[in-house]
Amino acid sequence: MANYVLVYHGGSMPETQEEGAKVMQAWTDWFGSLGDAVVDGGNPASRTKRIAPNGSVSDDPSGPSGYSIIKAGSLDEAVDLAKGCPVLQGGASIQVVETFEAM
Repeated sequence: MANYVLVYHGGSMPETQEEGAKVMQAWTDWFGSLGDAVVDGGNPASRTKRIAPNGSVSDDPSGPSGYSIIKAGSLDEAVDLAKGCPVLQGGASIQVVETFEAM
C-alpha cells in the first residue's frame, strides 16, 4: 500500500453555522467510511508562496486550499476513495498524488 496526498484546490467556505455543521459531519462521515485508509486527515491551507530556482519569492494565488493523506493499493483505488470527499460538494477539485519512500 502506498500513501496518496489529496491536494484540494478551490472550493467555498460554509456561509452559516448550520452549513458549517453539515460540512463537518460530511467530513466525519467520509473519514469514517475510509477507516484505516486515513493516514492524516489534513487541514485547510491559506496563503501560498512560490520560490523560483533563482531564489525569488512570489505570492501564489493558485496554491492549494487544503490536503489529506490516505493509503490505498493503487492510484486508481485512491482516486475512487477521493471521489467521496466532501470538498467536491464545495466546488473544489482534487489532485491525487502518489508518494513513495525515498529515505
